[in-house]
Order: sequence, then C-alpha cells, then structure tokens
Amino acid sequence: MPLKKSISFWAIVCACLLALCHSPVLAQKNKSKFSVIGFYTAKSDLAHISFVHEANKWFSQMAQEHHFTYDSTNDWSNMNPGFLAKYKVVLFLDTRPEDSLQRVAFQQYMEKGGAWMGFHFSAFALTPSAYPQNWDWYHKTFLGSDQYGSNTWRPTSAVLTVENKKYAFTKNMPDTFSAAPNEWYRWSGDLKANPDIDILLSINPVSFPLGTGPKQHEIWHSGYYPVAWKNKHYKMVYINMGHNDMDYGKTNQSLSSTFSSKWESNFILNGLLWLGK
Repeated sequence: MPLKKSISFWAIVCACLLALCHSPVLAQKNKSKFSVIGFYTAKSDLAHISFVHEANKWFSQMAQEHHFTYDSTNDWSNMNPGFLAKYKVVLFLDTRPEDSLQRVAFQQYMEKGGAWMGFHFSAFALTPSAYPQNWDWYHKTFLGSDQYGSNTWRPTSAVLTVENKKYAFTKNMPDTFSAAPNEWYRWSGDLKANPDIDILLSINPVSFPLGTGPKQHEIWHSGYYPVAWKNKHYKMVYINMGHNDMDYGKTNQSLSSTFSSKWESNFILNGLLWLGK
C-alpha cells in the first residue's frame, strides 16, 4: 500500500510538471500574431459607409479566426507616430488623411517598414473636388495611380485576372475569378508602365461591357484596368474593391456584399496575413 501511494503521488507530480512545461507553449500559440488598425471616415457615400461597416465586422471575425488583433477608428488624429507604432498593419477603409502632420506620420511609418492595405476610395484624388490631388508622395510615388480618371456605373460584378502569382498570397489563386459587385475606377497614372508597380489583379476582357449606365461613358467596352497592385518598395497592397451596390433613393439598403466572393475574400485575407508577417 505505501508503495502504491508513493507511485500515485509521483505520477501526480509528473503530470503537474508536464502541464507547467506545456502551458507556456500553448499560451504562445494563442498569442496574437500581429495588430491591425483600420482608419475610416464613413460620412459621405452610402456605399462606402456600407462597406466600412461590413469590413469592420469581417476583419474582426478574421482576427479571431486567424489570431491577430483588429481595431478601428474614425479619429484621424490617431495618425501619429506614437499611435501607429502599436500596429503592424494600417488599413484605409474609405478615405485618406488630410492633415499635413498626419500625412508626414503615415509616410514615415511606411518608409520605416510599416505595412498598409487600402480600399477603393482611399486612392481617389481629383482636382478640383473635395479630395484634390494635393499629395504627390501618396498618389504618384506610393500608389502610382495619380488622379482618378473615370468609373463604371452601376456597381456590377466583374471577372478578374490574377496577373501576378509570385507572392505567397496570390500563388495558389485561380487564373480568373468573379468579384463581388463594385464601382470600378480608372486612373490617370499608367500603372502598367510604372517599374515600381506589380499589378496583382485586372479586369478580364470577358467582363465587357462593364457597367449598366444609364450614362454611356460609365459603361466600359474595352481597355486594360488594374484593380489591385503593390509597390515593390513598400509593404503595401491597394485594392479597388470597396463599393457595395445600394438601393439608392428608395430604401438605401445594401444590395451586395464585398466579401461575398470566395476568392476575393481569400485575396484580401491572405494579403493581410502576408503584410502582417
């Protein structure tokens, strides 16, 4: 009996020691891999507001599933060195910083190795407009797109070509896939001729005519249109998607979801995980 009690006692001790040895490893596995901050304004366009709400919900869900942290803010004064230092990846969900000090802080963040993903209207610039092209580093150097050129209307789905599979987040994608409905942008900058730009996704010609009008110039019948790309000198990805279809002037309800396309969502998520590595 004493021997049996002794064996039981030491078995319990060993089990406890094993648990203690393994618990730090388990904690390390569950620890957040990286932190993401989404900046947004969500004030002017119903479709952009719809996307921001959808994106904040989706990124929060992805953060839980893939072990990163996601915060969001509509306070652009947080675009400062101290605040940005807490985050590995910055998202622009709809607009860009307008304050000169905020712009300097963002440029320095990127030049020091920060990571960024921008959506749809975050690249918009048109002089004259409420968002003039008054930030050359961002629109010409960083994005390479320069000013907005034109758009399709109404928001419609498109077949996209995967142009570049050399990155970890694109190599396993199909050659083409159907994107969710979107308002597609054309740019004044020639992204294809820019040696700093790697185009990731573009409109596949089977999508033409793209748009339903009623204005004929908002229906594209031909041409080459990049819709996602990265700058080789920065850890960044720009994605033109981010404008849901809406029941404008009637119920003002969302009629589509940007994250309804499996491969589009895959591209966004895997791009984010790549940026956060």
